[in-house]
Parts: sequence; C-alpha cells; structure tokens
Amino acid sequence: MRLAFLGTPDFAVACLAALVEAGHEIAAVYSQPQAPRGRGQDLKPSPAHAYALERGIPVRTPASMRDPAEIAAFADLKLDAAVVVAFGQILPREVLEAPRLGAFNLHASLLPRWRGAAPIQRAIMAGDKVTGVEVMQMTEGLDEGPVLASETVRIDALETAGTLHDRLAAVGADLLTRTLAAVEAGTAVATPQAEEGLTYAKKIRPKEARLRWTRSATEIDRKIRGLSPFPGAWFELATDKGPVRVKALLSQVDDGSGAPGQVLDERLLVACGEGAVRLLRVQREGKGPQDAEVFLRGFPVAAGTSAL
Repeated sequence: MRLAFLGTPDFAVACLAALVEAGHEIAAVYSQPQAPRGRGQDLKPSPAHAYALERGIPVRTPASMRDPAEIAAFADLKLDAAVVVAFGQILPREVLEAPRLGAFNLHASLLPRWRGAAPIQRAIMAGDKVTGVEVMQMTEGLDEGPVLASETVRIDALETAGTLHDRLAAVGADLLTRTLAAVEAGTAVATPQAEEGLTYAKKIRPKEARLRWTRSATEIDRKIRGLSPFPGAWFELATDKGPVRVKALLSQVDDGSGAPGQVLDERLLVACGEGAVRLLRVQREGKGPQDAEVFLRGFPVAAGTSAL
C-alpha cells in the first residue's frame, strides 16, 4: 500500500523498518520538528526522521498538523492508509479521513487501560502484571478508536521501562505489519473498546522522578523501574563533602527495616516507609550507569548513610 508514517521516537523506528521490509511504499514520514539533543544540545532529527533520511524517504516536520496548508499537503499524497506510532500530535479529522482506508495507530497498552502519553512507564509504576500492544483505527478522541488486533506481553519482576519498551516495539512491529495486511485484504475486524477499565497514562513530569523514601518499598521499586532509563528516579546520598545525586535504575524489594532513607548494609539496601529496596543499578551524577557492585568499588556507601 501507499502509506504515510507518522512517528517520532525509537519505538516508532522498529515499526517503520518493518513496513519498509514488508514492501509498502512510504510516501512520506512525518515526525516532530528537530529538537536539542545530546550533551551539546545541538538540533538533531528524531530517531524516525533519521531513519527515513538514511533510506531516502521524504520527511516532513510540521509544527502542527492542524495547519490548513499541512492538511492539504497530506491529502495530496493520495494515500491508501496512514500509520501512526508515537507521533506526538493530536491529528484532526481531516487528516484521519484523508487516506482511502483511514489511519491506524499502534499503541503500547491493552486499551482502554493506559490511554495517553506514557503507557509503558505507567504500567510498571502501577504494578501491572501484563500489558501489550494494539492496533486501532484512529478517531478524533485520544486513543479511543476500535481495536483491530492485539498482543499480550508479560511484565517481569525486574522489568524496566527500557526493557519493556524494546520488547513491545518488536512485538508491535510484527503485529502492525500483519494487521495492515488484513486491512489491505479487507479481512480486518474492528472491535469497539470496552467501556470499563479506562485509565490514562499521563505524561511523566520531572518532579515525579524524586524518590520519597517514606513510601513503601513496593511503590519505590515500581517507580525506579518505571522511570528507568529515562528520566531516571533519583535521590541524594549524604557524604562528608555534601549530598551526591544518584539515579536508581534497577531495584528489587528485599527484607529490611529502619528509618526511611537509611542505608541498611554495604550493598545499597535502603529502608523505606514499609520494607526496604535493594538498588541493583545506579548512576552517579556526571558518570555512566553502573551495576551496584561496580559502583560501590569506586564509591563505597557504609551502612547508616542517609539517602535523602
């Protein structure tokens, strides 16, 4: 089919690559405008944009798809379908209805649970045991369209947003190509979403990343894993030279009790409001991520140290 692909982050790239591999004609890739990235904060294209450039696919980066000129340009592509994967803009009805068969979205949750911007992180932070990916026919509402296909994925005990992201991207790319084949053949069946079980996956805000050790170990562990690797849940370790900021990137609930924030042993077991969390992977400010064992060789943390 002749398609437009609308996507921005790494999650979208796996799907775009699968569509190219499946032989679809990608008339254009739409992505968010270039943004400052990396240590130098230079303007760089998004991952989907960069992938398209490498393969000679035309790229468009409109500030708003509601611009009448952009809507007209989109209609002029004469598409069979549009595919949307984490694009980052709400699309108006005129865009959704321009392709012959409509627009289809791959979403990283089992709808209607976790509609919205951060379904992968929110599923882990809520303690969900399973999640998945679904392809839906897009409507003007936020992730409200009928579902054409889905795949369920288990969330493991040591799952992070990063590892779950990669697994869902792979599963989603395969599901998307199979579903589009059914759409092209006219055999896809759209099923309305259930009315019960609706939750919204709000965008992750920077203030959420600070760990509060008065919370339960279960809640803290879920937050650490749900915000890893980005933006990374963080805390400060009290030292003789002042507080040192540390990101916690992997953890597990462990036995232990003490005042919230007290380090209970020399292997980064930290007391919480209820129970304790063992930090398995951390990152000191200005340094790279390290397993706790490696981190402690260069930065020993004694029992009794305060995590703030």
